[in-house]
Amino acid sequence: MADRYDCTECNASLYGQKYILKEENPYCIKCYETLFSFSCEVCQLLIACTSKDLSYKDRHWHSECFLCIKCSRSLVDRPFSTKEDMLMCIECYSNEYSAKCHACLKTIMPGSKKMEHKGNSWHENCFTCNRCQQPIGTKSFVQKEGNNYCLPCYEKQFAQQCVHCKKPITTGGVNYHDQPWHKECFVCIGCKQQLAGQRFTSRDDFAYCLNCFCNLFAKKCAYCTTPISGLGGSKYISFEQRQWHNDCFNCKRCCVSLVGRGFLTCRDDVLCPDCGKDI
Repeated sequence: MADRYDCTECNASLYGQKYILKEENPYCIKCYETLFSFSCEVCQLLIACTSKDLSYKDRHWHSECFLCIKCSRSLVDRPFSTKEDMLMCIECYSNEYSAKCHACLKTIMPGSKKMEHKGNSWHENCFTCNRCQQPIGTKSFVQKEGNNYCLPCYEKQFAQQCVHCKKPITTGGVNYHDQPWHKECFVCIGCKQQLAGQRFTSRDDFAYCLNCFCNLFAKKCAYCTTPISGLGGSKYISFEQRQWHNDCFNCKRCCVSLVGRGFLTCRDDVLCPDCGKDI
C-alpha cells in the first residue's frame, strides 16, 4: 500500500489534488490561502494563489485593485507615489502636490530638475535672465522687482559704477559725497584701511581715518604732545598758540586741574594762582 500524502494542516489527502509546498511541507490550496495569503488593502478579500499579489511597504493588493486613488488608472507596471498611504500615479501626485513653475505656471514633475529661490520654483529652462533670456542655471544672479538677471545683464542695466575703480557695484556699496564706492575701495588716503562702518573725517576732499587725520593735521597737546583731535565734541584748552587736552591742563606744581579756573604762566608752564604766588 502506497504511503499517504496529506495536507500538513487539515490532513486531507493530496493525491490527484493541487497543492503548494512551503518549507517542504505540502498544503492544500484552501489551507495555504487561509494560513499564508494576504488580504487586499482595497477589497479586503484574500489574494488567491492563482492571483497576482502586488506588495508595497508590507501592504498587498490584487492587481485589479492596485489603482490610483484619484484617477483610478491601474498602477501595475507604472511609476507611482504615495501621500498619507494613498497610492497615486505620478501625474495625479504632481498635479496635487508638486511645485508649480513661477514662470510658466505648469507643474514641475518629480524627478525633473528645478531651480528654487526665496520660496519660488522654476523649471530649469524657465529660470532665465529677464534681459538676455538665457538660462541662469547655477550661475550667480540678482533679483530686482521680481525679475531675475544674470550678473552681466544686471550690471549693464542697473548697477552703479564705483567712482574709484570704475567697476559695477552689485552689493555692499558706500555713498560718500553723493558718489558710489565699493566698500573695499573706500579707504583712508593715509593708511589704506577700509572706512566703511567706522568714524572718519575729510580734508581737501580726501577721506582719513581718525588716527591718520590727527597724526597729520591735529595740534599737539603742550603737555603730553599727543594729537588733540577736537572731533566728536571732545574739549580742549587753547591759550596763546598752545593747546592742551582737558585732562592735561593742570598746574605744573600741585597738579590741580585748571579747567574753568584762573591760572598763571611761567615760561612753558601753567600754574594755579596759589602756586603762582611764589614766582
